[in-house]
Amino acid sequence: MRLFNREAYSYRAESTVPPFDDKGPVVFMDGECALCSGAARAIAKLDRAGEFRICPIQSELGRAVLEHYGLDSKNPDSGLYLADGKAYSSLDAVIRVGIRLGGMGQLLRAFMILPPSVQDWLYCRIARNRYSMFGRREMRANPDPALMQRLLTAPALGSSTRLKTNAQPRGN
Repeated sequence: MRLFNREAYSYRAESTVPPFDDKGPVVFMDGECALCSGAARAIAKLDRAGEFRICPIQSELGRAVLEHYGLDSKNPDSGLYLADGKAYSSLDAVIRVGIRLGGMGQLLRAFMILPPSVQDWLYCRIARNRYSMFGRREMRANPDPALMQRLLTAPALGSSTRLKTNAQPRGN
């Protein structure tokens, strides 16, 4: 499923989307899927620049951003990649994440030879059957420090309304 074209950073004007750290790319994915949890760990390991953030679609932020783009967090096809304020979905998002990560992630470029309709079909088949094919595994189960630094989390009660990451500030 391809997304409607929207202006970059359009979610910032949406009152239902909590503000969050969007300086770097953000991947919104199922936080209960073993395949997605494995992908999140792979992103954390391959992201040498430390720029990627990951947000489970079951979170308040995940649901709000997906709804902004007309996606349902309960739909197995729902996943989203934000880069430079622009949203991508389906296998297109997966390919773009791989390209941005570089290294082994570049192998995902091979899927670019497929027409968009075939990419969407393949992505939907895997997404709809991911629990039966790969099982369930909480993204936060067996915490991986590299992954935990990239997870977007809600602020504690009474603190700033900005969403933050668990990451330490990066040096210049």
